[in-house]
Amino acid sequence: MLMISPRMASGMQEKQYTPCLLSFFIYNPTFGPREGEEEKKILFYHPSEVEKNEKIRNVGLCEAIVQFTRTFCPTKPAKSLHTQKNRQFFFEPEDNFWIVMVVRNPMIEKPSKDGKPPTIEYQEEEILVSTSKCHHIGLKILLFNGTFSRAMEAGGVELLTQKLEKFFYRYLQTLHLQFCDLLDVFAGISFFPLDKMTYLKIQSFVNRVEESLSLIKYTAFLYNDQLIWSGLEQDDMRILYKYLTTSLFPRHSEPELVGRDSPLRPEVAGNLLHYGRFLTGPTNLKDPEAKFRFPKIFVSAEDGYEELHLIVYKAMSAAACFMISASVELTRDFCEQLDSLVGPQLTLLASDICEQFTINRRTSGPEKEPQFKFIYFNHMNLAEKSTIHMRKTASVCLTSVHADLMKILGDINCDFARVDEDEEIIVKAMTDYWVVGKKSDQRELYVILNQKNANLIEVNEEVKRLCATQFNNIFFLD
Repeated sequence: MLMISPRMASGMQEKQYTPCLLSFFIYNPTFGPREGEEEKKILFYHPSEVEKNEKIRNVGLCEAIVQFTRTFCPTKPAKSLHTQKNRQFFFEPEDNFWIVMVVRNPMIEKPSKDGKPPTIEYQEEEILVSTSKCHHIGLKILLFNGTFSRAMEAGGVELLTQKLEKFFYRYLQTLHLQFCDLLDVFAGISFFPLDKMTYLKIQSFVNRVEESLSLIKYTAFLYNDQLIWSGLEQDDMRILYKYLTTSLFPRHSEPELVGRDSPLRPEVAGNLLHYGRFLTGPTNLKDPEAKFRFPKIFVSAEDGYEELHLIVYKAMSAAACFMISASVELTRDFCEQLDSLVGPQLTLLASDICEQFTINRRTSGPEKEPQFKFIYFNHMNLAEKSTIHMRKTASVCLTSVHADLMKILGDINCDFARVDEDEEIIVKAMTDYWVVGKKSDQRELYVILNQKNANLIEVNEEVKRLCATQFNNIFFLD
């Protein structure tokens, strides 16, 4: 992506280029062990129009880097390679299957005088794409396609390459690396805060549906793109959550009935009308030509992975995900039964949650602009919370702070990742903002304070007050 900087006079503007994907490939070094068979190692390569010899050369270089680093630590091969112009990220989701992502570093093109070619300055320290991005891409492949070895058993290399082509043809178009920041590093889950009674209503709803429709194996419940309940393993839910909130829900977005949820209640109860609809599967149950095909996902099981149909059903701001064994054929009758059972109940629940949320906002009083903004992440339950991000999707990242401050947050996180001990880092930015990072007992807290005249002691006290008010039930080591 190109950005024009107005720093220089008209006609002499410098051009700023954000990070971009140079190449993305998957290979297996055991598939072409002999000379002249190197192309057999390549299972997927983007961009596909790259010449064959260049593909072989790039894959061979990555293979050599991985093998070289194994001599220093056989159990932990290379995760990334940083050069002036780009970064390469490596991830091995299964034995001998390697995913490689090559990202060009941000750069500035400065015009030269006297008609000379412009000078290029690479900003290798300004990139926020990390190894975790490549790791999460690998996990997403496994969620929607199962393991590589499973595909190999079902149809050999040909089937595996077809699956990878189909998956990445769409997925790589949604990979907007210029918007990557700390939330992409964490890839956490935002949980919706609820009172006990409303939470019990949702728990009761899940139990009733699973009892009435015994085919359902797992259920997840979300409201306003935030998770409330999940029966899946954490790592599976983490990848599914990102797919739902950054891909599926935005594609089916509609104006929600904000403030009008509650008056629907008598109408729903009296006439059994509801606002429920399928986001996956049939768009219209009354259509005689409707197709009852649902996307399949692969989740962790005791003996490896199990294949499931993914049914996503939404009513207003509430969404329920139902997962059913892929060995079961889903029919029109089943979908009509699910619609008539879940639709009215989910509509009422959406109304109840909205009502409770509105009451809580009224009792908390008018919101004042706080002196601080923060990002919180818990590695144990993957919970994340941010008052910095106004909107975060795959293609949009709106933050309420400057990009330089987000870069400092990324630098602090990199420092935290290098050591296992708990620690605290305080930084005074050039713009007079204070940036604080705390790492304690598998939790990380990043705070940006707008107090230019404060000193170190006052900043520390302010962060303690924030922890006491926002995280009063969480223990942070001092």
